[in-house]
Amino acid sequence: MVDFRKLPNLAALRAFEAAARHESFSRAAEEIHVTPGAISHQIRALEEELGLLLFTRNGKRIAITESGQRFAAAIRKSLGEIATATAALQEQNRQQRLVVSSPPSFASRWLAPRLWKFVDRHPGIEVVLQSSSHLNDLARDGIDVGLRFGVGNYPGLKSEKILEEFYYPVASPHYRQGRLPSSPQQLRDCVLLRMDGLQESWLPWFALAGLDLPDPAGGLVTEDSSLTLRAAADGAGVALTRHAIASQEIAAGELVRLFDIALLSDRAYYFVTVPDVAIKPQVQHFRTWLEEEIALFKAHSRWPGRVSN
Repeated sequence: MVDFRKLPNLAALRAFEAAARHESFSRAAEEIHVTPGAISHQIRALEEELGLLLFTRNGKRIAITESGQRFAAAIRKSLGEIATATAALQEQNRQQRLVVSSPPSFASRWLAPRLWKFVDRHPGIEVVLQSSSHLNDLARDGIDVGLRFGVGNYPGLKSEKILEEFYYPVASPHYRQGRLPSSPQQLRDCVLLRMDGLQESWLPWFALAGLDLPDPAGGLVTEDSSLTLRAAADGAGVALTRHAIASQEIAAGELVRLFDIALLSDRAYYFVTVPDVAIKPQVQHFRTWLEEEIALFKAHSRWPGRVSN
């Protein structure tokens, strides 16, 4: 058995290997980020410990001895094995990490409340959930999975549709002291909340419901669907919302779905990955779990009835 207590100082061995490879204390010092004096001191101490010269010195010029060459080759091989083992361990740790990016509303209202199930099933995988309204560069930002709400056109990426989405109006059960509209026509007398942007326009839903109304103007306009839902739950008006986003508040009784008219969106949720990343075990585990959760969601939530696209 090797007595590791007799091993030379590791820092001195690293300094010696670098000096032997470069045949220069100065260049070894630059590589290790110490001073040339520190390299010289470490090698002197190593020579004293070994009882032999590793370099011959002629002023500032050095030359490695024959014994030094043999020792340097052995040290280089051992340090290489340590470096390889370290890289393998770091890669294994990276493989157990899963970075998921999602739009804020979907992350907070649908994914996060369910994510503990995945963590329980795969305790060895560290999940990092990022929420952003912007499209991340998955490869550049080190993101394994991007959950995106769009039309599925993501050049250079692998994308799979995982969940369609529907729009319908919701309101607090206490809106107007509980006198909620009983027909789409009564929306003419309601405060209609809206988000900024054409994608969240009321007009397509109005057309499906047979209403000849302009898109709402004035009043509260938000840039996030979570804020719109919060305003609706607080009784500020009627919001046009997405089914997956509002399901939590509807189940809790904070919001009530109005009418049985739902508009199938031309956008959907997509599971997006860099092609090389899609084969990672943790990505495949997450994809399988997500499919199961979506199936449960469809089975247990009130899936929209009368729909159109």
